[in-house]
Amino acid sequence: MSQDLTQQWLTEIQSLKQQLTELLRDRDAAWESAQKWRKLYNTEAEQRRTDAQMSQQAIASLKVELQKLQGKEEGRLADGTALTAIQQEIEPLKSVEDLQLKLIAVIKERDRLVQALKTEQDNHAQTRKSLTTALGDAIDRLTQERSGAEGQGSRGAGE
Repeated sequence: MSQDLTQQWLTEIQSLKQQLTELLRDRDAAWESAQKWRKLYNTEAEQRRTDAQMSQQAIASLKVELQKLQGKEEGRLADGTALTAIQQEIEPLKSVEDLQLKLIAVIKERDRLVQALKTEQDNHAQTRKSLTTALGDAIDRLTQERSGAEGQGSRGAGE
């Protein structure tokens, strides 16, 4: 009986050692997982801080650019109504994304206007060229008609 009891205790001890080994292995795995997640969290947090800092710098840069543009516009605009309208349009823009979207729209509009101006300048140059050619042709015809009229007038007198 003592042999059975000893065997039972040894089996129980062996089972507890096995459980302890498994629990230690699970604890180590959980610790490694926690370390991995902590590292990922820190990396993500650092990226967010960097993004936030870059956004703040972009906002500051855009504000400086806006102030420069407003300063230039104030010099060009005699009445304050246009400046007030611009300020009212810019005022609701609170986020970097809003500013970026507005800037993209303004740049597109500027590019469209630049293209329209270029087209207008090309058309103007073509019109000027056409008118210059037409004027040159008219002068040539006038010169030819005068030359022809003078030639006929001198022939009629000699006959």
